[in-house]
Amino acid sequence: MRLETRKLLDRAFSGAGLIAIGVMALVLVIILAPIVSKGTGAFVFRGTIEHRKVMFDQWGRGNPEKFDAEKEEVSAARQPVYDMLSRFEADLDEMPRSDRRPYKKPFRELEKALAGLLGPAPGERTPVLIRQQYGATRWDRAQIKLDEVLYTQDWDYSNPDALGVLVKTPRKEAFENTSLEPLFGYLEEHVEEMLRPRMTFYWQFLTDTSKDSHIFGGIGPEVLGTIYLTIGAMIFAIPMGVIAAIYLCEYAKEGRVIGFLRTCISTLAGVPSIVFGLFGLAFFLNTIHVSDSKSVLAGSLTLSLLILPTVIRASEESILSVPKAYKEAALSLGAGRWHTVLTVILPAALPGILTGVVISMGRAAGETAPIIFTAAVSVGRPLLPSQALSQPTPALPWNIYNLCTEHEAVDEIRHVQYGMVFTLVALVLLLNVFAIVMRAKISKKLRG
Repeated sequence: MRLETRKLLDRAFSGAGLIAIGVMALVLVIILAPIVSKGTGAFVFRGTIEHRKVMFDQWGRGNPEKFDAEKEEVSAARQPVYDMLSRFEADLDEMPRSDRRPYKKPFRELEKALAGLLGPAPGERTPVLIRQQYGATRWDRAQIKLDEVLYTQDWDYSNPDALGVLVKTPRKEAFENTSLEPLFGYLEEHVEEMLRPRMTFYWQFLTDTSKDSHIFGGIGPEVLGTIYLTIGAMIFAIPMGVIAAIYLCEYAKEGRVIGFLRTCISTLAGVPSIVFGLFGLAFFLNTIHVSDSKSVLAGSLTLSLLILPTVIRASEESILSVPKAYKEAALSLGAGRWHTVLTVILPAALPGILTGVVISMGRAAGETAPIIFTAAVSVGRPLLPSQALSQPTPALPWNIYNLCTEHEAVDEIRHVQYGMVFTLVALVLLLNVFAIVMRAKISKKLRG
């Protein structure tokens, strides 16, 4: 091959590689940008007085004196709204029944919409559900609730060749020439006085338990459950994986049996994770009964089998990459095979093994299917370490899926969903950064 042709091909391959790296970086930015921007909204947002009420009532956070003073000012701003509602109710009682009927349904809908924005009116019986005891806790949701108060929303399906069209009608039109008509202008003008939004840093989102199915509170049990499952999986997978890799590299003689074992390991690495979940249910729970029902132990064992092929392959490649001169020098000095493996080969292979282990930890932390049948529940309290052997736990991957697909108030908790995703992605990225740093330190130490 001519030198000019070789140089041209080298430049072409280098350019293709740079383009591929650029495309990967762009895709990563496109994927992570909305996760980061919306995920941070679970921690930093404009919280209303209703949010501070929740924090004070449910978790006892806040200065009682300042909070009481703020509540008095908010009550004064809201009082005209309730006065207009009471005045209109009195007017309804004085109307003839025929004149009263057109206002009944719109008035009930208005009261319901106002309760979603401001919470229950003073003097009303406290609702059973926590979500009905408070108004909009976040300013972005408050603006949506305000829009629901000011407008009725209907869908127009009159055109059979097109999708339904959202039609918004000012709710004010239903109460024209009544004592309730000024209410809507007052709400638009004074909504900030009635809700007092201000910037809030809610770092307890990572530690608080959820209230009323994640309507309020944080993701503490989910974070703790994910940590339990990940650590449990590594406790089982690392010893088995490293020992298996040592056997395959240093003790086993190449042959059909060993070749078959390597094929099985490679095949297991490509098996869908749902298969491992069904196996964990059938074997760990229904056959050997490691626990009476779902548990962190059963989930950890299942996840350990899922990541075991990755640990074995990464450890095997790391051991094989150790120069043979290290082994030959140790054996020539009289060291036994096991002593050579333990004191020479494993320390030299440790950076690669650690990288494989941390990558496996990231996969174990993010898997959903294996824990659906063995460990995960939708709602639960933080577990003590002693309870992990027998109790199920919430976990970030399963709860992300569950909240996005099955929650009845899915639009109300978008910030929780993105907050969970952001936390999970951050956890995996931190594990990978940890692996890079540790590998660099260990490699530097080995080089002397």
